[in-house]
Amino acid sequence: MPDSVPGHAPSGTPAPPPAGGRLRLRQPFPLAAFHPRLLDSLRDYNRALFFKDLAAGLTVGVVALPLAMAFAIASGMPPQAGLFTAIIAGFLIAALGGSPVQIGGPAGAFIVIVYGIVARYGVANLLIATILAGGLLFAMGLFRLGTLIRFIPVAIVIGFTNGIAVLIMVSQIADFLGLQTGKLPGNFLSQMRVLGRALPTVSWPTVALAVSSLVVVAGWSRLALLAGKRWRPVSTVAANPANPPNAHGRLGRALAMVPGTVIALVLATAANGLLHLPVETIGTRFGGIPQGLPPFALPQLSWQLVQQLVAPTLTIALLGAIESLLCARVADSLIDDRHDPNQELMAQGIANIVTPFFGGLPATGTIARTVTNVRSGGRTPVAGMIHAATLLLIVLVAAPLASAIPLATLAAILLYVAWNMGEWHMFGLTHLKRYSNNYRIILLGTFVLTVVFDLTVAVQVGLVLACLFFIYRMAALTQIEAIAPAALPPAADGRPLPAGEVAAYHMTGALFFGAVNKVEALIDPRDRTQPVPAVLILDVGKLVALDTTGLDTLDALRKTLARRGGTLVICAAPAQVMSLMRRAGFLEQMGTANYCDTLAAACARAGVLLAERAERPAAG
Repeated sequence: MPDSVPGHAPSGTPAPPPAGGRLRLRQPFPLAAFHPRLLDSLRDYNRALFFKDLAAGLTVGVVALPLAMAFAIASGMPPQAGLFTAIIAGFLIAALGGSPVQIGGPAGAFIVIVYGIVARYGVANLLIATILAGGLLFAMGLFRLGTLIRFIPVAIVIGFTNGIAVLIMVSQIADFLGLQTGKLPGNFLSQMRVLGRALPTVSWPTVALAVSSLVVVAGWSRLALLAGKRWRPVSTVAANPANPPNAHGRLGRALAMVPGTVIALVLATAANGLLHLPVETIGTRFGGIPQGLPPFALPQLSWQLVQQLVAPTLTIALLGAIESLLCARVADSLIDDRHDPNQELMAQGIANIVTPFFGGLPATGTIARTVTNVRSGGRTPVAGMIHAATLLLIVLVAAPLASAIPLATLAAILLYVAWNMGEWHMFGLTHLKRYSNNYRIILLGTFVLTVVFDLTVAVQVGLVLACLFFIYRMAALTQIEAIAPAALPPAADGRPLPAGEVAAYHMTGALFFGAVNKVEALIDPRDRTQPVPAVLILDVGKLVALDTTGLDTLDALRKTLARRGGTLVICAAPAQVMSLMRRAGFLEQMGTANYCDTLAAACARAGVLLAERAERPAAG
C-alpha cells in the first residue's frame, strides 16, 4: 500500500492546510485502482511472446478440458457447467487479473463446498450465492484487503486443503467402483454409510477401467521423466556436436508436452467406443454436452433468499480469495514477479459475478493449470485468454464426442488430482515433532473439522484456536521483573532510596488484555495486610504495545496505591504507550510530574515524593 494518496501528506506527517485554511480529512480507506496486469503486458508485447503464449494457452486448454468436466460432475453439476466456467471465468480472470500467468477456472477445492450447497439449497441458489460471493470478492479487492488473506496461519491452510482432498476422494468412490448409490448426501459420515451399504453393487468392468485410467494418469509423467533423462540441453550439443540428443531425449520432451489426464481420457473413451463396455458415461447420465455456450439467464433474487445464503456466500468468497492468492504467490516464485493481490481479487469477483448468469460454477485461481502455463512458456495474461478460447473451440467442434467419456476415468483423474492436492507429509510424525503442540492442534483440528463438518466451521474454529494460542504466547512473552534496590539510581541528593519504601519493576513485551494479570499480581486490592510501597516505579521502556485494557489495569493500580498512601511513577514510555496514556487522560490523572523520561529521573522523583511524605506529619 502506498504511503500517501494524491492530495495527502505521507503517512505519519500532518497534512498541510490547503488554500483557504480549511483542513481536508485523510481518506480512511483509500480504494485500490482498477489496473489489470494485461495493460502493462501489452506495452512491450511482441511476436516472440505471442508464440510462447499461444503454445502455453493451447497446452493449458487441453489440460483443463478433463479437469473442468470432472470438477463439475463431482460438484453435483452437469459437465458443461465446468467447461463454461473455465471458458468465461478463465478469460475474465486472465484479462482483468493482477498476475501475468495465473489461470482461472473451476477448482478442486470447491468440489465439496459446491456439492454441499447444491444438496442443501439447490442449483439456483448456488448461482445466487456465487454472484454474491463475487461482489464480496470485488469489494475486498477494492478496499485493499488482499494482503489480509496472508494473516491466515499456514496450519489452517494445510489442514483444510488436506481435508478437502480427502472429501474429494470419498466423493469419487462411487464412480470409481461403479456403485449404485444414487445421489450421495452432503456430509462425510452419511456418505460413508451410503457407500458401505452399496459395496455389493460394485461393477468390475468399471473398476478395471478406472484402475487402468489411474495407472495411465499417474504413470505418464514418470514415463516422460524417464524418457527425458537422456535428453541434453542445446548448449551441451553445441559443445559436442558429435554427440547430438538421441531419440529418447526427443521422445521424453514430446511425452512431457501431453498431460497424462488427456491420454487417459482419449484411451478410455476409445476403448469404451470400440468395446462397448458396460460402464456409465457422460451421455448415459447427462445426455451429453451442448455444442455451444448457454444463453444469458437472470436468476431470481430476493432479500429473504439473500439472508439464507450468507453462510454459503462467505464460504465461497473466503475459499476463492485464499485459493487465488495462494496460487498467485506460487506463480510469483516461478517467474520472479509480484502480483497485485487487490486487482486479483477484483478480477475474481467480476468472474464470479458474470459466470453464474451462464450456469457456471464458482471460479478461482488454479495452481496445477497455472504451473502448467508457466512451464509451457506462458508469460503474459494472453496465454490465459488463449486457454479459454481453446476450450471454447473444443466445445464448439468436439462436444458430441464427450458423450462417450466414461465417468470412471473422470473419477480416476480426480483421485489423482486430490492426492497431489494434499500435503500428506505434513501429517507425518517426523514433521509434526518439529513443531509445537499449538501447531499440531490447529493443523489436525482443522483437518478433522473440514472432513467431519465443513470448511466454514473448520476455518472459524482454526482461526479462534490460532488467536487463542497467539494470545497465550504473547502473554507469556510479557514479563514484569523486579529491580534490585542496589541497582536503582540514587535520589536527587545522592542518597540511595530506602528499599522498604520504593519498589521498581522492568516491564517487557506487550501489556494487553491477555497479560494484565501480571500487573494485577503486584498489589492485591483485597488484601489489606499486604505492605504497599510508598512509591512504585514502572520502567516501561521495553514495552512494545499497550492496549486500553492494559491502561485500565495501570489506572486501577494507581488508584489502589493512592488509597493506601502510595504513588505510581512511570518512566521511559515508547511512542505508542505514551500516545495512548496521553489521549486517554491517564497522564493528567497520574500527575504529569510522576512521568519521567528515564529511570534515573524516576528515582529522583521518588526521592522528592518520600521527602514530601516525611514532611506531611511534621506540618500537621
